[in-house]
Amino acid sequence: MQVKKNPKANVGRNSSLYFAVGLNVMLLLTYIGLEHKTYVKETVSYDTLMLTEQLEEDIPITTINIPPPPPPKKIVAEAITIVEDVEEIEETFVESTEIGQDDIIEERVISVEEVEVEEIEEDIEVPFAVIEKVPTFPGCTGNNAELKACFQIKMKEHLQKHFKYPQAASEMNIHGKVFVFFLINKDGYVTNIQSRGPDKLLEKEAERIIGLLPQMEPGKQRNVPVGVPYSIPINFTLRQQ
Repeated sequence: MQVKKNPKANVGRNSSLYFAVGLNVMLLLTYIGLEHKTYVKETVSYDTLMLTEQLEEDIPITTINIPPPPPPKKIVAEAITIVEDVEEIEETFVESTEIGQDDIIEERVISVEEVEVEEIEEDIEVPFAVIEKVPTFPGCTGNNAELKACFQIKMKEHLQKHFKYPQAASEMNIHGKVFVFFLINKDGYVTNIQSRGPDKLLEKEAERIIGLLPQMEPGKQRNVPVGVPYSIPINFTLRQQ
């Protein structure tokens, strides 16, 4: 027996269309499944509060006692008494001290006896190197050259006797030469002590030593006591132990 086929009955002729439709439907379902969002819902309970009785609270009335304001001050008008001026006051007339063209200037001849000459004592200073007579150190004698040599010897002895190295400068290893300037005034006292050195500690010690100098016989120029400036270097040296 031979099987006969209907030439119009072709089952596979629309298979590609069905496949495409099915594929699109599956993609749509997959997209919806992936993009679908869900939210966590919280459980909320609602309670109803029923007030059967209303609470009434009596609030006490507070009375504030405010004191009354003070009464206004009474303004008392002062009585003004008019006093008549019965005393006559003499006015003082001040004459002008300026000289006009019509004023006559009195000519007066001043004699020499009427002129007073005020003597002003000047502090004259003469350098130690050129003074006629140098200041005399206690114990020095002789001519000017011998007095100069004795002065320098006595000054050296004075420095050695009163020299004391500052402890703070020794600890900080401060050393150097200090130049001291001073004036032996016309009374023989040492004044105007100034110093210049590497540190204030050394300058202060140098000024202290010079301040201990004794009173001397002042230097003289033309047999008149004058001030004599003098300078001397003091060398501060640390010995290595």
